[in-house]
Amino acid sequence: IIVGHSDIVHGVLTCLFVGGHALLEGVPGLGKTLLVRTLSQVLDLNFNRIQFTPDLMPSDIMGTNIINEDAAGQRVFSFQPGPLFAQIVLADEINRATPKTQSALLEAMQEHSVTIGGTIHKLVEPFFVMATQNPIEQEGTYPLPEAQLDRFFFKLTVNYSTREELSVIIDRTTRGDWPTPTKIMDGEAIRKWQRLAKRTFIAPHVQDYAIRLILATHPQGPFASRVTDRYLRFGASPRGAQAIVLASKVRALLDGRFNVSFEDVRQAYLPALRHRVLLNFEAQAENVSPDTVLTEILGDVKEKAGE
Repeated sequence: IIVGHSDIVHGVLTCLFVGGHALLEGVPGLGKTLLVRTLSQVLDLNFNRIQFTPDLMPSDIMGTNIINEDAAGQRVFSFQPGPLFAQIVLADEINRATPKTQSALLEAMQEHSVTIGGTIHKLVEPFFVMATQNPIEQEGTYPLPEAQLDRFFFKLTVNYSTREELSVIIDRTTRGDWPTPTKIMDGEAIRKWQRLAKRTFIAPHVQDYAIRLILATHPQGPFASRVTDRYLRFGASPRGAQAIVLASKVRALLDGRFNVSFEDVRQAYLPALRHRVLLNFEAQAENVSPDTVLTEILGDVKEKAGE
């Protein structure tokens, strides 16, 4: 279904097999929504799409208590679940909703539950939030707070298709040759693979490499590089280290290996950290992107400590 974007597909599947959430950023028409919808079609999981708008309220996505009549004619409160009660939730254009509505996702993404009227409602496992946002139309949008960004396992940047990929896309969409997805995996199988991914071996020196990459993002720290002190205001949290290690384990498994390599760590570095570092004013003034800073840090940190 998806033509090209192999790194994006790989990133979304990585989130799936570690139980994490994904944030996809790109201009309209690149297939972000199609990718998430296709994922829901090949997995035997409940799927809901939420179109985020400025007038969307927290109760619109979480649900609310409504008054009903029971068999005896008595009026009682009953919970009416919202679209958040699914196993795959597509939060389309998430940055168009107000911070109040965005914060309603925090508990669901972190605890896999929602609290309404003092009652905790558990979500069905496995539970994934796949969010999209448009980076160019910033009027009428609300940037995601750092606390919510940190809950996303990966931030994936969707770029334009190549000449060959565009040719295939046009052939499929204008000639009626669109393939049909079929369901190939259910929730229990996904949870089994998630448990396997966590048991994948990572050598101490490879794990230390991932840790030093995280410490290198901390300004004024003992491992900070020149570019860190110049352009970063805050570095990555321990959640970033967890994301790198887990993603590296999945990459090793998909490559047919049962141990994590240095290259696995390097491949997971950008999508795991580009939304977990905060640029300072100098970086913003010079139009320096997080990817630019992180790529330079990646080149500065050696595989073996002390090199």
